[in-house]
Amino acid sequence: MATLGLIKGTRSGRTSSGEASDSIESAVHKAIDHGFVIGRQVRIGKVPGTVIGYNIARFGLFFGATYPLIVHTPFGILKCGLAEVSLA
Repeated sequence: MATLGLIKGTRSGRTSSGEASDSIESAVHKAIDHGFVIGRQVRIGKVPGTVIGYNIARFGLFFGATYPLIVHTPFGILKCGLAEVSLA
């Protein structure tokens, strides 16, 4: 059996303060202001879902500023933009 150990390192790239964090915070607040709060029933097209959280990712394919909602559907958990969902 392999032994796990702690690897100490540093993180490069953006810190928590910066343009990326500001745009994510703005997108999450916009979603909340439009009624997309945690527990809210939504639809992605005809597929029902529930908002279960907010995406705060600062990098990757599903950047939080573009896809601020995390929605649970019968097909799994999705990261969604505001244009993709509607209130149920």
